Amino acid sequence: MARNVELLLTENIDNLGIVGDVVHVKPGYARNYLVPLGYAVKPTDGAKKSLAARRAQVERELAALRQELEAMVEKLHGFEVTLERSCNDQGWLYGSVTQHDIAVALHEAGFNRIVDRHIRIGAAIKRIDSYEIPVQLDRDLRTEVKLWVVADRELNLGRADEAEQAPGEEPAEAGGEAPAEPPTA
Repeated sequence: MARNVELLLTENIDNLGIVGDVVHVKPGYARNYLVPLGYAVKPTDGAKKSLAARRAQVERELAALRQELEAMVEKLHGFEVTLERSCNDQGWLYGSVTQHDIAVALHEAGFNRIVDRHIRIGAAIKRIDSYEIPVQLDRDLRTEVKLWVVADRELNLGRADEAEQAPGEEPAEAGGEAPAEPPTA
């Protein structure tokens, strides 16, 4: 049996090719998905000629999309997003912030082409803090946005220490700097 089958794509297939590309795929992928759904046909000279005009149109559309994505990367660079979440007094979220949550927030901020797979976080975010979130729109179009995860209420940090003090005693000054505050929206 053949290791790969040669097919001519009639539609754009992510991570495979665009209209008019001749690709080599596994027989099962061709037999069960590409051919039955009309995404590919046997590569003949007639089929290649009939797809030439469509391929030129798709290449123009892809070039326009590329320019739009490049402009979006420029706008995203240095962009900040704030998400408000419920948490306990130690800053642990009751839920988590996922790449979908971040994509929705960016979409609401006007970045309509952002989808979940563009957001590259290793694991769900589970603490109140600020994060640098990688956004990769294409193989070579990458930037980072600043994500602020803030509490939906005032946290009761350090209040237990004040309760243990004797009446009339002044609270001790905490050393170090306070954490950076997120921008107000």
